[in-house]
Amino acid sequence: MRVAVETVAKGAAQAAVTGSTAQPDTGSVTRSAPGTGTVTPTGTGRVAEAAAGKSAAPAASCRAARPRADALRNRERIVSAARELFVEFGPDVALDDVARRAGVGNATLYRNFPDRAALTHEVVLAVTSRTTLRAEEAVAAESDPFAALSRFVHAAADERIGALCPMISGVFDKDHPDLLAERDRLEEAVAGLVSRAQSAGRLRTDIAVGDVLVALSQLTRPLPGIACQGIDRFTHRHLQLFLDGLETPARSELPGSAATLEDLRRS
Repeated sequence: MRVAVETVAKGAAQAAVTGSTAQPDTGSVTRSAPGTGTVTPTGTGRVAEAAAGKSAAPAASCRAARPRADALRNRERIVSAARELFVEFGPDVALDDVARRAGVGNATLYRNFPDRAALTHEVVLAVTSRTTLRAEEAVAAESDPFAALSRFVHAAADERIGALCPMISGVFDKDHPDLLAERDRLEEAVAGLVSRAQSAGRLRTDIAVGDVLVALSQLTRPLPGIACQGIDRFTHRHLQLFLDGLETPARSELPGSAATLEDLRRS
């Protein structure tokens, strides 16, 4: 170490005598950090080390991103599995069954959703948001307002809108700002479909948005725990019967009054 220090000192003295502006190559010269006895790089050696650190940063960042992507996929699988099981067996289905359907361990499920309320919240939020998108797509795809409504009804069934039934179970905070915002978006989209079809004279006028949403929920969610296998194959058939009953001219007079959104919120 003493030899190294003397070498640096001689180099500095020589530079002062000659007036040279060239810097000695100190990439291989080391010195002891004060009080540590640790040899650290100096001069261009330190610059090279910093450059190497910068070049390594993106690789480290990529490695760190992979677990986050895996975690996101696991979360989506849990929500999808819960949506299916809520439809099939109701909102009180065992969370262990949700984990098994999703293909993840219980620890992974509880790491994402610490309790049933958190999972139910996410399921309702996801189904509501996706169903709203289906309504917007139906409007864009169909020029006939009644065809757009029909397209939406069948698409909403595929999104398992019946999973929204837990919203009335009191399991979680139904007034959460995120849920209220998504609910308003869905109601506005469906109200637009109904209004346009009625204005075009294609949809009977003695029904309201609530009638459509109630029928969708009832026809896309079988009774919990039923033994009937493959009941989903009847869903679109029965939805089409429902839609035929909505078209004008009306073939019968409906009992009671139209179900409005306000009626649904009070129920």
